Amino acid sequence: MCAFKTEVLIVASPTLHRQGLLAVLHETWPTLPITVLPEATLLPQLVQQQSYAVVVLDCSLLTEPVPAVLKRLQTVRSAQPVLLLTSSRLPPDLRHYLAEAPATCSWLPLQAAPSAVAALFHRLLPDYHPEKAASAAPAPRVRVPATPFSRRELEVLRLVVQDHCNQEIADQLFLSVRTVESHRRALLQKAGAKTLVGLAVQAVQQGWVSSQGLPGTC
Repeated sequence: MCAFKTEVLIVASPTLHRQGLLAVLHETWPTLPITVLPEATLLPQLVQQQSYAVVVLDCSLLTEPVPAVLKRLQTVRSAQPVLLLTSSRLPPDLRHYLAEAPATCSWLPLQAAPSAVAALFHRLLPDYHPEKAASAAPAPRVRVPATPFSRRELEVLRLVVQDHCNQEIADQLFLSVRTVESHRRALLQKAGAKTLVGLAVQAVQQGWVSSQGLPGTC
């Protein structure tokens, strides 16, 4: 039997609604690994590289018809569960697609309460038991990854992947906002990334930090 995939990918713009959803999920499943992307450009690439327990997709981010994106995801990973957050009045093409879509595709209104999304997660993650995962998982041994970054830059990178803003990073690391901005510029330059989204994806892929923003473990 294949190991159950527990990582969740949330593709949604940085709004209070997304923050509320993250807060509810962290409260309900404290050990659930969550990766957050503020745009959908890299979604097919990430799904091709690995499967997720659930992909939560804010359809308002898409610049092409939702069915076209879903068909592309099915092409790269046919059994990938997807939860769409869309308008309460579904477009005809999406309604038709969902009527014939596999059971792995679900949807909720974009402004559904975060608690409603969490309730649906109970059905989407029936095999995930956080208390067992926490007790069974050995305590990770933290190491300094082989990267071009300084220890302080890695601390900033960890918080960037966790979707913290400059002020929040400054508060947690007891730095000025200007210093945080300087570290971010250095991270982008050293990683050869053009955007923070690209930096975050590269950081997870290269193992510089885990998908939860923790330092790489061995």
